Amino acid sequence: MRDAFGQRRPAGVDAGEWQLRCELAAAYRLFAHLGWHELIYNHLTVRLPGTEHFLINPFGLMYREIRASTLVKIDLEGRKVDASAWAVNPAGFVVHAAVHAARADAHCVVHTHTTAGQVVACQAGGLLPLSFNALFYAGRVAYHDFEGITLDRQECQRLAADLGDRNVMILRNHGLLVCGPSIGDAFAEHYMLQRACEVQVAAQATGAALVQPLDAIAQRAAAQYDRTARQGDQNALLWDAMLRWAWDLDPGFAG
Repeated sequence: MRDAFGQRRPAGVDAGEWQLRCELAAAYRLFAHLGWHELIYNHLTVRLPGTEHFLINPFGLMYREIRASTLVKIDLEGRKVDASAWAVNPAGFVVHAAVHAARADAHCVVHTHTTAGQVVACQAGGLLPLSFNALFYAGRVAYHDFEGITLDRQECQRLAADLGDRNVMILRNHGLLVCGPSIGDAFAEHYMLQRACEVQVAAQATGAALVQPLDAIAQRAAAQYDRTARQGDQNALLWDAMLRWAWDLDPGFAG
């Protein structure tokens, strides 16, 4: 299926960039299918290797409309590198720019306003070590306090400092942010974090007493996930499966 991406590559776009364009467009389509969109808002961005250039969604298109060729190439200031008829949302990219600039390993950055993510972001306790998925993040979640719409570059510095070397952050009263060395890694982080938030909200809604595993067990589970997913091959296997799913849903993203 990945070979089919190359068959659709337009003239003037190198193979590496086209591959990332297709994978990022697929991620947008999958986020739409899974309900992780905010209409025309929020972003998934990826860095082009060896550059300070990034791909981002055109402001005004819904995730289900994103195609590889419509993604906009920008720099760290959010300025368009190549000609494009589409604008870029400056309030959206400022969050991504903060992470990309501070973390050389953060090649892909994802920010969402999912319902479950926002509910947990509104809770003083944040993500609790309750569910199987939540235990992957024991001691591995960063938090950033709400400061308003993210337009201030000074907030970017504070946001990046709060993230530190972690791959997931809950933006208080706002939503979720994840990053990873690849689109597939960032997708996996968001999937697991989103599932953890969904289960937490559902468990709390039952009104029943909740069980939290011992911290030692939670840390053990998180370390196991580090080895098998973040440092192992599970994220790559998952992403290959997701690309096949995106292709089955609508191969038009790769155009």
